[in-house]
Amino acid sequence: VKPVIHKNYQGGDIPLPGDPAQVIRFSDTPDLKNQIGCDIITTDGTTLLGADNKAGIAEIFTAVQVLIDHPDIKHGKIRVAVTPDEEVGRGTEHFDVKKFGADYAYTIDGETAGEIENETFCADSVVITIHGINMHPGYAKGKLVNGIKVGAEIIAGLPKDNLSPETTEKRDGYVHPHAIQGGVETTTVKFLIRDFTVEGLREKEDLLKEISETVLKKFSGATMDFNVQESYRNMRYKLDEDPKVVEFALEAVKRSGLEPHLNIIRGGTDGSKLSYEGLLTPNIFTGGHNFHSKLEWVSIQDMEKAVETIVNLVRIWEERG
Repeated sequence: VKPVIHKNYQGGDIPLPGDPAQVIRFSDTPDLKNQIGCDIITTDGTTLLGADNKAGIAEIFTAVQVLIDHPDIKHGKIRVAVTPDEEVGRGTEHFDVKKFGADYAYTIDGETAGEIENETFCADSVVITIHGINMHPGYAKGKLVNGIKVGAEIIAGLPKDNLSPETTEKRDGYVHPHAIQGGVETTTVKFLIRDFTVEGLREKEDLLKEISETVLKKFSGATMDFNVQESYRNMRYKLDEDPKVVEFALEAVKRSGLEPHLNIIRGGTDGSKLSYEGLLTPNIFTGGHNFHSKLEWVSIQDMEKAVETIVNLVRIWEERG
């Protein structure tokens, strides 16, 4: 990674010097309008920046240093953890909540300054296994049933203008066929099902099953296994049981001089899994943007606000927790 600091940003596009094709366009990046006069960190355009989530780690440990340097700041017992593999859904796989020893927690893994994220998707996976009938294709008339074609028709039966990742946003859920493998005799199609409510999740799974059963009737002799696997649930179901964990975070943002607001995550976090293990864990902003792309950037001033928010948060828990 070759970081570049664009000091005193004055608006407009930000070309990245290592690759002329990589330009952070002002017109495509609404958050840049709030960064006039700030110092923006990018790469040279040849790699990701890794602000997701090196920014969060830097902010956490800077806040810890602030507390060490200022023993007059009153706070309770604090626990800090850094987990690997959050991006592939395994960040809490070996996380021992009891050993960690906290009553409440926060992930520092959000984006825009001022945001507290208290909702994630509800998520399931559906695996459809189609059993066709195979034989020598030269003598297969009226006998062969191609599992690949059954799977293709199921996918083709999904709505074209909605319910897919490429046609949804905000609070929309989706049905996403993300893998297909196999052959004539056995074909497996894997789907990601997402919605912000359990009810919406069930509706999408029922729709997929209905489409699959309708298609299957066209292929005499074919059979199907339809298996639903739970992934994670919207953490708001748990966070709403003890609202102060979010309320204190909003107050901490406000004390840092920002306008606090709640936002949703069109995905999951370690916090969603931890919340269902009894450790309520909403998500706090880092200031990073364009995660997972070469156009990733973060403002130094927004990172400083994240540090302030963390320090304010431990103060509030001491005052009111």
